[in-house]
Amino acid sequence: MTYKTYGFTEHQVMVRDSILRLLQDVLPPEEIEALEAKDAYPIEAYQALADAGWLALPFEESYGGANASHQDLAAFIEATAYHHPGVTSAFMTTCIYAAMYIQYHGSNELKQEFLPPIIAGARRMAVAYTEPQCGSDAAGIKTRAVRDGDDYVVTGQKVYITNAHQADYLVVTAKTLPDGGHRGISLLIIDTRSPGLTIRPMNSMGRRTSLPNEVFFDEVRVPANYLLGGENKGWKKLMRGLNLERVLLGAASCGQCLKIIDVARDWATDRQAFGRTITEYQAISHKFAEMQMMTETARLHTYQAAAMLDEGIDAVLEASMCKVIATENNFKVADMGVQIMGGAGYMEGPMSRLFRDARVGPIGGGSSEIMRNVIAKLMGL
Repeated sequence: MTYKTYGFTEHQVMVRDSILRLLQDVLPPEEIEALEAKDAYPIEAYQALADAGWLALPFEESYGGANASHQDLAAFIEATAYHHPGVTSAFMTTCIYAAMYIQYHGSNELKQEFLPPIIAGARRMAVAYTEPQCGSDAAGIKTRAVRDGDDYVVTGQKVYITNAHQADYLVVTAKTLPDGGHRGISLLIIDTRSPGLTIRPMNSMGRRTSLPNEVFFDEVRVPANYLLGGENKGWKKLMRGLNLERVLLGAASCGQCLKIIDVARDWATDRQAFGRTITEYQAISHKFAEMQMMTETARLHTYQAAAMLDEGIDAVLEASMCKVIATENNFKVADMGVQIMGGAGYMEGPMSRLFRDARVGPIGGGSSEIMRNVIAKLMGL
């Protein structure tokens, strides 16, 4: 295994080893392929994480959480992604993307209502930001929320919403001040069972166990107490937590890189050509060297950014660089893995799946282009 733990604390090594053992038991390789073939959400693995207490990691202790450090969370995410990125997506969409907004901006009543069942695995969530005509331009959304007595009435459409089809509730961005730009956005928690709400899974290239969805709101009524952080105050609320999201997306890509190297090496060390194992040829061994260097570069950036966040540093630059480097290196490593395995990598199987899964990294959670804009701005350019 290429999975090194230099710099990990004893606790983080325990996290890694425990997660890998747990997921190997509840989600062995043949079951991963079966779920992928059926586009099925990894519910048993997700619930096993909940039953073992792992969903508590990012939450406040007062609501049953473990108040884990950023480095602990990175070690956890790297391990889940090493085993199967679909499990990582299942955790991230509920416990990081959606539930963090409740932890950061929800009232005590909302925290008590949502966080304990989330930690227990009894309530799943997703976030709904992107719309057909605006992805990176979050301020350009058209979905409206109009106050009507004790409710908001929501009308609009979202797209590419990961795991919305499995969510009990969505955290949704909507315009409560139509011409207010950034200052007109609000965050609402919406029950997916609400009349007028329709969710349709989409046909994605990869991540088949955590599908994206179209979501339609046709005069959906939402209790006003499900507003997060105040009316027209959603933009600043969206910004908090981005460093954590970017670092964990980096950690997920690191885990996938490590798995790609292991899958390719296991195959290549048994493959012979012209009377020699193919790893004896420099053309192949140098590919492995490049893959290892790109992986460890991504890990160094990821864990440095996590450590800075743990020290209270607002590491926007480092988290943004981590996200770009890790996700782009993930795709490069996957491409090399396919090349090493040739036809075996191109056909359906673990390497083909890891290649497809890697492609979304430079797109989702802030595209590489947007991250470069952020980095350049922080450089004073």
